[in-house]
Amino acid sequence: MRRVTRHIKGGCRNKAKIPPGSSNKDSSAELDESLLLTENLTTNLFRIKQFLIDCSDIVYREFLFAQREDIRLVMIYTDGLADKSQLSDQIMRALSLELPLSAPQADITRSGAYHLIKERGVCVHQIKETNRLDEIIEAILSGDTVLLVEGNSTAIINGARGWESRSISEPDTEVIVRGPREAFVENLSTNTAMLRRKLKSHLLKIEALRLGRISKTDVVIIYIKGVANEKLVTEVKRRLRKIDLDGILGSGYIEELIEDNPWSPFPQINHTERPDRMAARLLEGRVGIMVDGTPFALTVPNVFIEYLQAPEDYYERFYFATGVRIIRFAALVLSLTAPSLYVAIITFHQEMLPTPLLLSIAAQRESVPYPAIFEVLFMELSFEILREAGIRLPRQIGQAVSIVGALIIGEAAVRAGLVASATVIVVAITGISSFVFFYSASIAIRMLRFPIMMASAALGLFGLISSIIVLVLHLCSLRSFGIPYLSPVAPISVGDMKDVVLRVPWWAMYNRPRLIGWKNPRRLGPEQKPDFPEVKNRGGAGDA
Repeated sequence: MRRVTRHIKGGCRNKAKIPPGSSNKDSSAELDESLLLTENLTTNLFRIKQFLIDCSDIVYREFLFAQREDIRLVMIYTDGLADKSQLSDQIMRALSLELPLSAPQADITRSGAYHLIKERGVCVHQIKETNRLDEIIEAILSGDTVLLVEGNSTAIINGARGWESRSISEPDTEVIVRGPREAFVENLSTNTAMLRRKLKSHLLKIEALRLGRISKTDVVIIYIKGVANEKLVTEVKRRLRKIDLDGILGSGYIEELIEDNPWSPFPQINHTERPDRMAARLLEGRVGIMVDGTPFALTVPNVFIEYLQAPEDYYERFYFATGVRIIRFAALVLSLTAPSLYVAIITFHQEMLPTPLLLSIAAQRESVPYPAIFEVLFMELSFEILREAGIRLPRQIGQAVSIVGALIIGEAAVRAGLVASATVIVVAITGISSFVFFYSASIAIRMLRFPIMMASAALGLFGLISSIIVLVLHLCSLRSFGIPYLSPVAPISVGDMKDVVLRVPWWAMYNRPRLIGWKNPRRLGPEQKPDFPEVKNRGGAGDA
C-alpha cells in the first residue's frame, strides 16, 4: 500500500503544466500517463497487479463476452468486501451468458461492446466510469467491483459492496426504560439510513469525505440546512479537512484532532450511539459527524449540561424528568466532592460534625495507623481498579468480579484495620454516584477527584473551595466550536434555563438553544398548550 501511495503521489507531483487559458474540467489530462488506463487489457491488468502485489484477498476473474468471444473481460474485487451474489447474478451471468443483442444480427464493435455492457449488461444499482488507476485501486479496496473491457481505456466501477456486519441491537451505554431500542452499528450506510428514517426531510444534508492517507475512512458530515449555522458547518469541514493522519479507525481519532482545548480533561465533543438522540441534537442546530467502522456518532458544539440530560427525560412526563435531573445534579456534586469533604472534615474541621457521629468515626479510626487521605486514596484506587477490571473482562465474569471484589476488599480492609467503615461508605457512595451521568463526563470527574482530595488534605475546606473555584473558572473558559461550555448557565440565557435542572413541558419550550439554534430559533407552533375541553353536554352519555 505504501508503494501505491508513493507512486500515486509521485505521479501527481510530476503532472504536466496546464497551458494558459486551458480548461480544468479534464482532470485526467493533468495526470502522469502512467496513472491512466490504456486500451490494452493485458497491460492494464499487469499494472493493477503490480500495485496490489502480495494482496491475496484480491480476486481477478477473467471471462469472455457473450456476444463476441474475442473480447475479454476482467472483473476485480476484494474477497469479503463485495457481494458475491450480485457479482454472480448481476454481472457474470448477464455478461457471459444472458446478455441480448442491441439489435438482431448487429455487428458489435469493441467500442460498441463497452457501451452495450454499460447500458444493458451490468444490472447493478450504482456504476461510474474512470480511466484513472488511483481511483480504480481505491474502489477495489473500498469494496467496489471494477470491470475492465478489452480495447477500452475506461473501467466500469460497480457499487456491489456487501460484507458481514453486526445487526441493529439495543444500546449498551445509553440504556433507557421508555424509548426506541435501536443503536448505531459499524456500517456507515446503515447508520445514515437510520437517521434518515428519523428525519424525513430534504433539508437533512449528508456530505461525505475520506480521511486517512492509508485507511481511506469514509466520514460524513450531517446537518439540517436552515437550522444549523452555515459558519459552524464550514468550520467543521475545515477542521476535518485539515486532518492529515495515516489512519482513522474510529470517531475517537477525530475527536482529539478537532476539539478546541486538547489539554482540558472535559470532552468538548459529545458522542452518542442512539439515532434518536442524534436526531434531537441536529434539530437543535448542531452538526453531526459519523465515521465508518464505529457505532458512535459525534455532535458539535457540546455543552456540559448535556451529560446530565438523558434521552428518557423527553419520553417521560416533565415531573418525572425534573425529579431525576435533580438526582443527577446531586450525584455530580457527591461524585466530585464527597471524598475531599470527608478528608477535610476528618483532618481539619472535626468541630463541624455532631458529637455522637464524631465519636463513632473516632472509634472506627482508632486502629487505623495512617491519616484519612491515605485511607481514601487506597479505597478509591481499589474501586477504580475493580471498575476497570469489570469493564475489560467478559461480561459474565466482569459483573461478578466488580461486585464480589468490592464487597470482599471493603470488608477485609475494615477487619484488618486498614480503613474505617465510614471511609468505605463514602467511597462507595462516590463510586455509585459517578454511574448516574454519562461515562465520558464521569471519566473527567474521576480524574479531578484525586487532585481535589490532595488540596483538601493539605488545606482543608479552603483547599476544597479553592479547587472548585479553579475548576469552575476553567469550565467558564472552555469553548466548543465557539460556544461557551457552561451555556446556558454562563453566560446565562433565561429562555434556555427551561431545559437545565428543570425540564418544562414540551408545549413551553418554544425555541431552540439560543447560542446554537439562533439561525432558526422557533421550533414550536403557536397555541400548543393543552386546554381543558369545553363541556357542552353535562348530562350522561345516555341522555337524549
